[in-house]
Amino acid sequence: MRTLVQRTRATLNSLGLRWKIAALLALGCAVVAVAIGILVHQARLEQVSAGARSGATAQLVRVRQLYELTGQVDTGDEGMDAALDAPDLPASLRTAALDGQRTTYLDMSADKPAVWAARPVGDHVLSVREPLTEQAAEMAEFDRQLLASGAVVVILAALGGAALASRLSRELRTAAATARRISGGELDARIDHPRPPGSRPGKDEVAELATAVDTMAASLQQRIEAEQRFTADVAHELRTPLTGLYTAAELLPQSRPTELVRDRVLALRTLTEDLLEVARLDAEVERPDLDAHPLGSLAEGIVQRSGCPVRFVAAGGPDDDALVRTDARRLERIIANLVANARRHGADPVDVRVAGPVVTVSDHGPGFPEHLLRDGPQRFQTGTTERGHGTGLGLTIAFGQAQVIGARVELRNAESGGAVAEVHLPRV
Repeated sequence: MRTLVQRTRATLNSLGLRWKIAALLALGCAVVAVAIGILVHQARLEQVSAGARSGATAQLVRVRQLYELTGQVDTGDEGMDAALDAPDLPASLRTAALDGQRTTYLDMSADKPAVWAARPVGDHVLSVREPLTEQAAEMAEFDRQLLASGAVVVILAALGGAALASRLSRELRTAAATARRISGGELDARIDHPRPPGSRPGKDEVAELATAVDTMAASLQQRIEAEQRFTADVAHELRTPLTGLYTAAELLPQSRPTELVRDRVLALRTLTEDLLEVARLDAEVERPDLDAHPLGSLAEGIVQRSGCPVRFVAAGGPDDDALVRTDARRLERIIANLVANARRHGADPVDVRVAGPVVTVSDHGPGFPEHLLRDGPQRFQTGTTERGHGTGLGLTIAFGQAQVIGARVELRNAESGGAVAEVHLPRV
């Protein structure tokens, strides 16, 4: 029983809102139809039973009168059985007649439905039996008509409920689709639900929901755009003095303090440039210069220009130097950031592998943290607790530049250990 309930509940949960409303309306109409059908059936059955008992009693009176006049039992109409001490007389009816009562007995559920009427005649029981085959057939036909009418009512209720709920379901699907677009980064997406003129708040729940989602999206868009402008403005304002500071640091005499100053100024300058790049990616003003490139040769050149101790591995085969459509400068930025992230947070050796239209950067460190694999890269969140181990912008820039050139970056951990980053590029 519990399994059946669980299956029914799972089936209902898998249905859409429109079909849930239609199912509930159909269920309610079915309950009402069954209740009304039972009441009508009982009323009709009582009407037929009363008529049959009355007819049998009238026949019994006629047979008794003839018996008293002639001393014989007249069977009367065709199909009616009149007898004195009938052997198949129901026991309850016989007992009641011997007690001096004139009563009837009706059985509509037997194979041969009939009605009995009996009364005492001296020490004997005079009985009349009338078959109710026609009445039983009439009741069966009447029940079939009730069942058909109830089924029609339930079907019409289900269709009407589905039609009434279709608009509500469509509006809710529109709201859900708009919310997904907003969560995907399309901050200017709006539902724009048409509110009827003169309608008051609280009268249309769907309109209230749409208005709340639009208001939330507008507020979210304003805050994000304000943060983006603030980041871009701060980075741009820092760029000029940092350039001067970097030039001044280059003029300092060679010493250990000078090296520390130059290192920190360079780190600050790199952070400023990264912030400006992130701000441009957020503003979606970057325009790629796409062209066809042999990926193997392009990736090998990128690794050589990086100057880092990185192993370049070609997969080999006819698809080793696949032609891809990409922006060479932006692809170099992506691979360089992935390599820098592997060297900073992983362990040597760091490998760059090309197989078809896929570039794979792997290391032999502890791998990516779970939150990074689950939520993607977060700015200024590196997955390490030590300070001075990066800003968390490298992977953010790699993902952003990949989106600009139509590529896809996937992160995972190797079964043998280490982090693996794959860049999937579109073929020519």
